[in-house]
Amino acid sequence: MADDRVGIGALIRQLEGDFPDVTISKIRFLESEGLVEPARTPSGYRKYSDGDVERLRFVLTAQRDRFWPLKVIRERLDAMDRGLAVADDGVVAPPAGPADEPSRLSPRAARPLRLTAIELQHAADIDTGTFRELISYGLLPKNREHFDAEDLDVARICGSLVTAGIDVRHLRPFKSAAERELSLADHVLGQQTLRGRGAATAAVDDESVRREVLEDCLDLHIALVRRVLGPTE
Repeated sequence: MADDRVGIGALIRQLEGDFPDVTISKIRFLESEGLVEPARTPSGYRKYSDGDVERLRFVLTAQRDRFWPLKVIRERLDAMDRGLAVADDGVVAPPAGPADEPSRLSPRAARPLRLTAIELQHAADIDTGTFRELISYGLLPKNREHFDAEDLDVARICGSLVTAGIDVRHLRPFKSAAERELSLADHVLGQQTLRGRGAATAAVDDESVRREVLEDCLDLHIALVRRVLGPTE
């Protein structure tokens, strides 16, 4: 596969149209400050990816148009690296809600989200007491430095239920049910024969079957709830 990375000279040519004052010294200074980390060839030459170029555009724009100091720029880059969005005014925010996905259980796309405990509470609109209870009852993981997109979805939904008047302790059975459904999917896999397929093919098929079983479990749960509710007028 062709290497799309460029050297520092080609990098300057890409940037100088929008940033005429950019120089090699400026790029190397930003690198020394840890704002960009280009790859290196065996002989030590810098090679910049498309991601490095966009990162530098962000840095140079923040300096020229927003007059942000390097400390603020570094914090915003860290937020972007953790999957958060940075607005023009510098406000940092996680995704507005669960991502639209072709499959409810398909893997997350793009840059993985990593939130601190405070960021998670703010994004999920829950208070510290609720956050601690969610951890205590196993709905959120313990001893995590960062929380991911799935944790955020759980915290948001639990927060909504708590607002509706449901105690966190009454949400613990949902986790137990999810664990039982996962065990059921693994049991189905254990009953299947994988003869005649390579290991890679078997792994792909296993994951496909597992997701299909889990999605059927979700559909069954929804169907049962709808049946209990009865027809709507």
